Amino acid sequence: MYKKIIRPILFKFDPEDVHHFTFWMLKNFSPLVKIFFSKPIEDKRLEREVFGLKFKNPVGLAAGFDKNAALYNELADLGFGFVEIGTVTPKAQSGNPKKRLFRLIEDGGIINRMGFNNDGLEAAIEKLKQNKGKIIIGGNIGKNTDTLPENYTEDYVKCFDGLHNYVDYFALNVSCPNVSSHAKLEDVEYLKELITEVQKINNSKEKQKPILLKIAPDLNLGQLDEIIELVAETKIDGVIVSNTSVNRDGLKTSPEILEKIGNGGLSGKPIRERSTAMIKYLSEKSGKAFPIIGVGGIHSAEDALEKLEAGASLVQIYTGFIYEGPDLVNQINKKILEN
Repeated sequence: MYKKIIRPILFKFDPEDVHHFTFWMLKNFSPLVKIFFSKPIEDKRLEREVFGLKFKNPVGLAAGFDKNAALYNELADLGFGFVEIGTVTPKAQSGNPKKRLFRLIEDGGIINRMGFNNDGLEAAIEKLKQNKGKIIIGGNIGKNTDTLPENYTEDYVKCFDGLHNYVDYFALNVSCPNVSSHAKLEDVEYLKELITEVQKINNSKEKQKPILLKIAPDLNLGQLDEIIELVAETKIDGVIVSNTSVNRDGLKTSPEILEKIGNGGLSGKPIRERSTAMIKYLSEKSGKAFPIIGVGGIHSAEDALEKLEAGASLVQIYTGFIYEGPDLVNQINKKILEN
């Protein structure tokens, strides 16, 4: 029903407007919405224990959808095993000017340059206080756009400390192409400094929370080797592979349309193979030394299995959720049970 009736209607409107409409529907008419989709699969065989947390199934929703922790309780009812909120920054910010979200329908992709638009740390905390305990929640954290380079770490520490009591794990978002001084955020020496500082906060708490690093799909093999060394040296809990891409190679969408769209991070089917290859490389080269959450181009159950077989412990969907609909979660879990 989603792909035949609902999606064609939604895709006639601006992507960001549709996002807000979808939020409103899920928030206010969740019981009605669930009528149109399959009942979530519940099966003990789907449970996974990863970085000390027990997931009811390995299919999560990636950061960027529930930026302000406003919808995680409703999303739990759609069958997700976990939801990653954010990216959360210390101060509220409006993000980049609109229009900033674009569908590449021919490619099954999306380009966004949202710019970490969110309501800020305190607003997220207030929303997370309404947690009904139905689902594991990840906290994806970043820096404000106007933060000076010398204060980047302070922004991450503020978010880490503030959210610590309210999320189950953290994702350090250092790889979004839509933020300023992107190069510094991917410098290995800086990452060591950043991870060390958040680990100090973590170790001061009564209960420590897993910390993961979210990396870009555009890293070369040398940079992936550096990530493996970084994880070994800092003892960070895992890696999320991958964020959005600035690469436009091989797209069916015309160069003229891409030029009109402009810059931004590409997600969806076009980055599937690159993301999977990175997962496989990191897993094999490290000897499966750390857990990996695989994300990027999962539009089918087969896509998810591909990432799990490549070495991912868990997977996340985002663009596939938009293109394929909520039943994609069940399709993936059903396929996992069959294998």
